[in-house]
Amino acid sequence: MSKLDHVHSSSASSPGDHEAVPDIDQIRQWANTLGFNSVSVSGVDLETAEPGLISWLEQGFHGEMDYMARHGLKRARPAELVPGTVRVITARMNYWPNASEAGNVLADGSLAYVSRYALGRDYHKLLRARLQKLADAITAVAPHAYRVFVDSAPVLEVELAARSGLGWRGKHTLLLDREAGSYFFLGEIFTDLPLEEAPPVQAHCGSCRACLDACPTGAIVAPYRVDARRCISYLTIELKGAIPEEFRTPIGNRIYGCDDCQLACPWNRFAQLTVETDFAVRHGLDAASLVELFAWTETDFRERTAGSAIHRIGFERWSRNIAVALGNAPHSEAVMKALSARREDPSALVREHVEWAIAQQGRRAVESGPGAGGDRS
Repeated sequence: MSKLDHVHSSSASSPGDHEAVPDIDQIRQWANTLGFNSVSVSGVDLETAEPGLISWLEQGFHGEMDYMARHGLKRARPAELVPGTVRVITARMNYWPNASEAGNVLADGSLAYVSRYALGRDYHKLLRARLQKLADAITAVAPHAYRVFVDSAPVLEVELAARSGLGWRGKHTLLLDREAGSYFFLGEIFTDLPLEEAPPVQAHCGSCRACLDACPTGAIVAPYRVDARRCISYLTIELKGAIPEEFRTPIGNRIYGCDDCQLACPWNRFAQLTVETDFAVRHGLDAASLVELFAWTETDFRERTAGSAIHRIGFERWSRNIAVALGNAPHSEAVMKALSARREDPSALVREHVEWAIAQQGRRAVESGPGAGGDRS
């Protein structure tokens, strides 16, 4: 089958053995019992997506995410990624948690903003396990060779989901659904079953450009085109080194990811709260104090982010991000004390961002000092 790991095959998985192929309604029933909010089926011909992918990579919009360039066009060719694949089962699961109101947290510079998808347990394991169960249910009726993907391999998941009718691609490049907005995770099952393909749905963005206008760093450089190097999610999660100074102030208090383009989207007025307990807020990270988070030790970080998507960025990047947010926070003695305590941090990366933050706070202190903005005659 494939040289890739985790490919599951059955002795009965040959083209002539698929007489009992389940229909999409049956698959949706199984998926619903497993907690998926929607499931559909896409073909594997993504040829029309290839020019856009090539252009995006050539412009360097992927930043330091070298794996994207390394896999190249294989990302747009499911049958090359997993030989034998003829269909892709696409699935989505809502994640929007019952958390502190996002806008209020963003407006309070003393609090830390964590992207809402990361407030609960890491979705990768949960979705992968549920997709595995769905694939097993299908196997019981129609043995097939398959591989499960959850945002962890070179898969054009939004393209596949859009082609299967799960929603349409918004101008922020995320998938949108009229009834659920964009607050959901996607997962796929690559299969050799000749399932019936579903048609795509019509796009409903029209002339709206709310997401483009809302991006703090101008990362959405054109409709349907994101320069990851400018994106706060990339800068706070994927980027391993120093955050370019031009983006530090616009980052504000966002210490892990960014939801601004989604928060601005009118379709997210219809977003549904998740019913998955694993996606519920953990450790009060929906509105935590920046000063308190910056006081965490590496042991605190490991313990309190265990099982969370946040865990993978490590303590150094976590500290770097909070230092930037403290530099943007309202001036206070507590903020200065927190920053000063980390001036001799073992990490040169953290020290650099702490010094920047202290300088920012110094300027803010002068600006807000006695007589600031008043009559100086």
